[in-house]
Amino acid sequence: MSIQVSQLTKTYGEQKAVDNISFSLNKGEIVGFLGPNGAGKSTTMKMITGYLPPSAGQALVSGFDVAVSPLEVRKRVGYLPEANPLYFDMYVKEFLSFVANVHQLGKTAPERIRTVIGLTGLEPESKKKIGALSKGYKQRVGLAQALLHDPEVLILDEPTSGLDPNQLADIRQVIKNLGSNKTVILSTHIMQEVEAMCSRVIIINKGAIIADDSLQNLQQHQQGNGYIQVSFGEPVELAALEQLEGVSRVVAAEGNSFQLFTGDVDGVRKNLLQFALINNRNILSLQSNSQSLEAIFRQLTN
Repeated sequence: MSIQVSQLTKTYGEQKAVDNISFSLNKGEIVGFLGPNGAGKSTTMKMITGYLPPSAGQALVSGFDVAVSPLEVRKRVGYLPEANPLYFDMYVKEFLSFVANVHQLGKTAPERIRTVIGLTGLEPESKKKIGALSKGYKQRVGLAQALLHDPEVLILDEPTSGLDPNQLADIRQVIKNLGSNKTVILSTHIMQEVEAMCSRVIIINKGAIIADDSLQNLQQHQQGNGYIQVSFGEPVELAALEQLEGVSRVVAAEGNSFQLFTGDVDGVRKNLLQFALINNRNILSLQSNSQSLEAIFRQLTN
């Protein structure tokens, strides 16, 4: 496992910012780490990187204990914090060269700098001072420094902040490509970004994990989270549809159209197709609608 967190806790006086949480992440996973403001997301990520010491529990990165071997952990982690601290008086290439020296990349530094500049789309602005860049390009510089030493684990706190729609698409694709051979923890308040990039979601609230599952399972199995819109070519009894396994409620629409509400969209869709076949009914249209991640997030955190 790339990351293993066991009973991790962080307290400030009597307040528990992170309360006895545990999870593990494997190589090749892009995980959305979500929660309301003050839920403990950034604190957890800072403990995994070694920036903050835990009050209790353990965090391992590639087998190295953050508290025992912090330098080994930092060699394997690329971190983009929410604040994205940069040296504004430095030029882009100068800053990346500085970061390369910190990581002791040696002779490989020039090639790695060229690579991350290309990956993050910094070429047009690479000869400017960082202070003269737009917020979106500053964010790209922060991502470039996180990628520079080719880490096994990427921890990204609000990585798409300040990017325009075109930049969003580019950086989203970069992160998805990186996720094929790295472990990526992505924290963001933009749920569409999680739906576009992440296969798994961890939701934390008041310092405790309240959900940890694949995005698909969260959307399909959250109680009453979706419905199927179906139109038949022939009349169908509403009561017959109500008897289908997994259907919680049926609402008749115009003509021979119905909305079937369910917590298992995929299962009911299969049952509906079987029903149409057995009863010799033609399905003219069939559309599945799962509850959005944003709605699930609100439901769980409220």
